[in-house]
Amino acid sequence: MIGKEGFCLHINDGVWYYTIASFDDTGLVRNGFSTRKGGVSTGQYGTLNLGLKKSDSREAVMENFSRFCRAIGVEPGNMVFSDQIHGDQIAVVGENDRGKGIFRNTDIIGKDGLMTCQPGVALVTFYADCVPLFFLDPVYPAIAVSHAGWRGTVAKIGAKTLAMMEKAFGTRPEDCLVGIGPSIGPCCFEVDIPVMEQFAAAFPKHRYIIKNGRKPNKYNIDLWQANTMELIEMGVPKDNISLASICTCCRNDIFFSHRGDRGHTGSMAAVLMLKG
Repeated sequence: MIGKEGFCLHINDGVWYYTIASFDDTGLVRNGFSTRKGGVSTGQYGTLNLGLKKSDSREAVMENFSRFCRAIGVEPGNMVFSDQIHGDQIAVVGENDRGKGIFRNTDIIGKDGLMTCQPGVALVTFYADCVPLFFLDPVYPAIAVSHAGWRGTVAKIGAKTLAMMEKAFGTRPEDCLVGIGPSIGPCCFEVDIPVMEQFAAAFPKHRYIIKNGRKPNKYNIDLWQANTMELIEMGVPKDNISLASICTCCRNDIFFSHRGDRGHTGSMAAVLMLKG
């Protein structure tokens, strides 16, 4: 495994969440990746569902956000939501965007990543198996969070996030810290031939991310290493990349998992904010 494991589990007033140790050590940010434990939702959304686009009640989701935000030290009103489409587009946001997607309508449409250099702006992306990518440039400083589903991984959304941070903020990849959060692992992400071929074409130097599946014409893909190698090729030092190395499908007792829960599940959130 290239990259280091560096996500820490916390339990605060019954809310379970993870933070990235290397990010915490800088003192520059507040960060968190939620689990399914510590909220008020019921049934398939039990209990910390943070997906407002689900059929869960808005009242329950807002209470879940209140609990999660209190645990990680972020004000809900400072959050900016992405509008994810499993693509590769990233938006630069600022203080005027706070509250979009949660307390007011948003014009941030079709974006799977968010970035900012402004303190007090909490970037939020959503997950239920896809790969959360956290970026921190401690030199500028600037931050980003990108949602890397399999399509986003093939489209190199991680590399595009870094390139956009460089253009917008002067970020250098060699300065960046990156966290690759809990998501579906190579143990459970099984695909068919057309999807496998897209990965083979996108990562020709790293065919080891593709393994034969348990069934004929099925293949298992390592999204963690695909994203890791993409970032290393952009110039991020391998020791700057922290992996959770936790499969959300295997551990759907802790995490919402689209595949593990057969599509009937809630959403988790990745949150990252520069301190004021």
